[in-house]
Amino acid sequence: MANFAIRVIAGRRSKYLVLVFWLIVVVMLGPLAGKLSGTERNDTKAWLPGNAESTKVIDLEAAFQSPNLMPAVVVYDRPGGLTASDRIKIAADAPRLGSVARIDGPVGAPVLSADAQAAEMMVPLDLGPNGWKQSSAVVARMVAIADGQPGLSVHVTGPAGFAAASSDVFKGIDTTLLYGTMLIVILILLITYRSPILWLLPIISAGAALTTAEAVIYGAAKHGLTVNAMSVGILTVLVFGAGTDYALLLVARYREELRRHDDRHQAMQVALRRAAPAIIASASTVILGLLCLTFAETNSTSGLGPVAAIGVAVALATMLTLLPALLVSVGRWIFWPVRPAFGSAEPTAVGPWARVGRRIARHPRRVWIATALGLGLLALGVTDFHASGLTNAQSYRGRPDAVVGQDILAAHFPAGVGSPVVVIANVGSAAAVQRAFAATPGIDAVAPPVAGDGKVYLQGTLSPPPDSQAAYGVIDQVRANVHGVTGADAMVGGGTAVNLDVERAAAHDRNLIIPIVLVVVFVILVLLLRALVAPLMLIGTVVLSLLAAMGFSAEVFTRVFGFAGADAALPLYAFVFLVALGIDYNIFLMSRVREESSRCGTRLGALTGLAATGGVITSAGFVLAGTFAVMGTLPLTTFTEIGFIVAFGVLLDTIIVRSVLVTALNLELGERLWWPSRLWHGPTDVPDVIAGDQAELSRHD
Repeated sequence: MANFAIRVIAGRRSKYLVLVFWLIVVVMLGPLAGKLSGTERNDTKAWLPGNAESTKVIDLEAAFQSPNLMPAVVVYDRPGGLTASDRIKIAADAPRLGSVARIDGPVGAPVLSADAQAAEMMVPLDLGPNGWKQSSAVVARMVAIADGQPGLSVHVTGPAGFAAASSDVFKGIDTTLLYGTMLIVILILLITYRSPILWLLPIISAGAALTTAEAVIYGAAKHGLTVNAMSVGILTVLVFGAGTDYALLLVARYREELRRHDDRHQAMQVALRRAAPAIIASASTVILGLLCLTFAETNSTSGLGPVAAIGVAVALATMLTLLPALLVSVGRWIFWPVRPAFGSAEPTAVGPWARVGRRIARHPRRVWIATALGLGLLALGVTDFHASGLTNAQSYRGRPDAVVGQDILAAHFPAGVGSPVVVIANVGSAAAVQRAFAATPGIDAVAPPVAGDGKVYLQGTLSPPPDSQAAYGVIDQVRANVHGVTGADAMVGGGTAVNLDVERAAAHDRNLIIPIVLVVVFVILVLLLRALVAPLMLIGTVVLSLLAAMGFSAEVFTRVFGFAGADAALPLYAFVFLVALGIDYNIFLMSRVREESSRCGTRLGALTGLAATGGVITSAGFVLAGTFAVMGTLPLTTFTEIGFIVAFGVLLDTIIVRSVLVTALNLELGERLWWPSRLWHGPTDVPDVIAGDQAELSRHD
């Protein structure tokens, strides 16, 4: 940070200007932040690749049906067979079900199953542009109308049923994540600082950051940025997690400087001057890594990048301006009961991480080889990491009513009922396209074509379950067949085609973005450390840590949680979060190691850097892991998987990779670590600290 900015933030009088500035910002932007949820787009297109064939079909469907069409499939079931009174009740329900909300066309006639144990009825709901939010209440009214016959079970499935299930899950998600995250952060700050008061300042700063970020994102959403429930949920976790991390690092350096300076304003200025470059570099790594998501084809992924990046950027700004101003305004008493008195000894010099460093230094080669092998064994589990997408039923950790209804449909009707395959083509090729469509193996029946606007609209019923790999194969075959009709310009869409296009876009995004993120992170490390060997070593350790986290998580997902697989986008999310955040902690460590190495050589610098940063980085890791673990409280498989893999990966990185593996490699490589910078030619004959520390070890081990 520039010296002028540091003097303003930590100045005797100017600090109050900083506080007033942030008070004005929060007061002015607070109302806008409250409007963010109103800009969420949770419709199908918000999750789709913009150039996918199924996306284009959704646009063309507007000529034949409402773009807000959300069909509900009402399913009736009596295991012993539907009675005569059941059938009368079902027929009477049709007009009543059509009255619960606006519909696009007539309610479908009840269809009885071949075994006469079930019936289904299609209600073409049109709930408007924000139908996702209204779906839960509408579906509840439909169930209330259709229910009431003793022994006859009623369920609502189809797009409206699953929209209602998702709406119920996401209802109150912002509050749940916010309060859960705050509770975790407060608990860890209390343990870390051992102060009943100090935790308030990082929490106040994080709250200001979240309010500001939400307001900025609201403005961006009004200008076209895709924001959905998932990105808003991750925003809350990331702002509190990353923001508190930056707070921990700054407060640790400030407390260290308070022992060296009698004037707290001077101590904060020194702390900012020394800690800010590493914090800014770390945040920049995360921000740029997240912005790489904008290259994604999938709208939800490309929108998540800017949303999360804005959150981290604002968190960085508050923790380097508002938090320092708060700290110097209140004085040393805020650290009570363990106040860092001027001239007191720095406890990290003889703390647990100092002892860990000395033990590693006895046999660094054995340590890094053993640690790398252990991580490699965990990484073997990656072969069981099946990120080929989740079916509708697998997306929930429980069994919402829509899943139950879908299972009943699949048991009594063709599996594809309620999720038709859609084909749109030029009207002049209607007959040829219909023949090609109907002749595709896996298509049970094709409804009569509907013409409009020079196009023809056809619907077909799948034989296999609509969200199965077999159904994806049918979609590919349908596309091959209808694309082969000359002059038809045929395109294939529908729910199954949407899921297939999302899965393939996720694979494309993964293959494109991962190399970009690695290059960005490498460049930032080179600029920060002014070396080539150290950045390569750090990236290698973080990638190994990522693979180990994914491998271990795959086994837990399968053997403990019983998940059938993972969302197709999960590997990309795991990579971006864990690599960016993993490098974060290595930047904190290596910046201090470089600082110390310039004075006393790399060997002693590595041990001093670990001793000075070990405690605070570990605390930061627990904060971030805890905040992401809160996502696991939501009954969605994808959220649970993201929360678990990031939480475990962060803990693995902070406790094992950063403290043990990186420190051992630092000691092994020595001055070669800094090639080709000037430190490469630094002192090579540093006194052996191990022999000199035997007395220390005997006292403190």
